[in-house]
Amino acid sequence: MSEAYDGREVVGMDLHRRRSVLVRMTPDGRKLETARITNSPAELRRQITRAGKRPRVVLEATYGWYWAADTLAAAGAEVHLAHPLGVKGFSYRRVKNDEKDAADLADLLRMGRLPEAWIAPAEIRELRELTRYRIKLVRLRTSCKDQVHAVLAKLGISVTCTDIFGVWGNTWLDGLDLPQPYAGKVASLRALATELTAEITVLEAVIADLLACHDGYHAIRALPGIGPVLAAVIVAEIGDITRFATPARLCSWAGLTPRHRESDTKVSRGHITKQGSPIVRWALVEAIQHVPAGHPLRRRKEDILARRGDQAKNIAKIAVARQLLTWVFYAMRDGQVRDLAISSQKAA
Repeated sequence: MSEAYDGREVVGMDLHRRRSVLVRMTPDGRKLETARITNSPAELRRQITRAGKRPRVVLEATYGWYWAADTLAAAGAEVHLAHPLGVKGFSYRRVKNDEKDAADLADLLRMGRLPEAWIAPAEIRELRELTRYRIKLVRLRTSCKDQVHAVLAKLGISVTCTDIFGVWGNTWLDGLDLPQPYAGKVASLRALATELTAEITVLEAVIADLLACHDGYHAIRALPGIGPVLAAVIVAEIGDITRFATPARLCSWAGLTPRHRESDTKVSRGHITKQGSPIVRWALVEAIQHVPAGHPLRRRKEDILARRGDQAKNIAKIAVARQLLTWVFYAMRDGQVRDLAISSQKAA
């Protein structure tokens, strides 16, 4: 007997911030019960016990899904996470409400047509929480520094050093006699930037400690342009590399492959999909900016620009980023960059 018809109930859950709707079904699609609950682990556990042993439960990867997935798994359910893009809005229906959304999720699961997202284990979620928070803090610090530059520009003060937040720059800022309220604003922004730097330093130490024994993390750091920060971001966002069978699938997940539309004899390929993690795409594009001159990745970028002109800068960046992500795949899978390993063995 196939898994879809093994007798276990199928449950669709339409999760919201405060309340959720659960629809229970038999494996052949007969609706058994609809329940509306106020979100809490205790209430969800109480409801899911009504579905019998090891029910198959599906919920959408929406705001705050962690607690629901963990509660369901702890209660013995087989949890599936629906990809938001695959079930976007159920726009084909004339009537849309929470009960129908939950029923549709259950139907997709029991028929084997559910577009699923990966449920990251707790350690990957914790690492993502840290790396994403660090990115937010860095952006806040950059905003503070930009505002200091904006204040100086408003007052017509020329900046004569490359970094006004370095040792010499801070001394120069201390010596400025600014009128109020600008002096107070600059002092406040500098204090905030200093506090943010301290928090970022703490986060970096915690992240480095978590990844100290991660072979994939150390392997991709050997790739050009990827330092400890970008390596941590890439490892956190990708998670388990074995869920991708080939580098092409990883690149597709990251949204670095072109859209493909085919009908009859007409085939069209457009811009990259930009699906998957935008943070991974940012990290890869950031990394290729630091590839040294003469490296094959840099030469590939230069070759594309030579053929297609400066208007192809974005095309060249994406092509090189896709190549770098392919190398990341093999480095994370094997725990080493093979060319470097072979070279070191020959040298020994």
